[in-house]
Amino acid sequence: MKKLLITGASGFLGYHLCHLAKREWEVYGTYFSHSLEIPDIKMLKVDLTDFQELKQIFSDFQPAAVIHTAALSQPNFCQTHPEASYAINVTASCNIAGLCADSCIPCAFTSTDLVFDGLNAPYRETDPVCPVNIYGEQKVMAEEGMLERYPMTAICRMPLMFGMQTPTATSFIQPFIQTLEQGKELNLFIDEFRTPVSGKTAAKGLLLALEKVKGRIHLGGKERISRYDFGRLLVDIFQLPAHQLKACRQKDVKMAAPRPSDVSFDSSKAFSLGYQPLSLQEELQELRENFSTYI
Repeated sequence: MKKLLITGASGFLGYHLCHLAKREWEVYGTYFSHSLEIPDIKMLKVDLTDFQELKQIFSDFQPAAVIHTAALSQPNFCQTHPEASYAINVTASCNIAGLCADSCIPCAFTSTDLVFDGLNAPYRETDPVCPVNIYGEQKVMAEEGMLERYPMTAICRMPLMFGMQTPTATSFIQPFIQTLEQGKELNLFIDEFRTPVSGKTAAKGLLLALEKVKGRIHLGGKERISRYDFGRLLVDIFQLPAHQLKACRQKDVKMAAPRPSDVSFDSSKAFSLGYQPLSLQEELQELRENFSTYI
């Protein structure tokens, strides 16, 4: 089998991607601070911000393709640590694109819906970007830098993702479930809209994009939904205490990084290529069937 290098294998998306990709690829996964073992995956501890170390990985393993998911992806952290996050989110990403260009191999990169300001949703790939926080700005810089170095890169803008807890990462639904089960109040925005997908669906989209896409692609779900309405759906399917779920607005919660209000995607381009997200109801029901695994 051909070798696939997946950066950020210890992250939520990277972990799901490794499990899916190993059916068709010999997968090498990188991690930095969160050591883990994934069956049938060769794990490599790598500092992606060290160019010599990164170049050595390409030289030693000679991957046939790369999917770059590694990032510092917490907007509040990026807002307060712009230099540390720039090193991995921008510099390392551009270096990876350059190394893929040197070998003429497929490269896919995970960007974000937070490249938009939230004022003109739903967003298509051709819509102008206008990030409102540093994380979004860094992803825009990475997109542009990677395409400049290697125009064949698949820039995969990812939506909000949820799903199974991994050995080293959770999605946003685990703290939601735990808060409600502990009888605590869960405040969710009624004025923040996304097009979420499960980690498993997102991984399928990335593998599809690696094969079929050059340039930008949106891998959102088929449903635009607020955080609060997603919470209601979660409460209904997981049979959680509904009375603890409360509505709030973005302005009610102070955060280091500003948040756009509606960054829902128009992902019709991806749908036309064969990307097929399930409904949120179906995705959550599938998680519910394995409830103990997901918290």
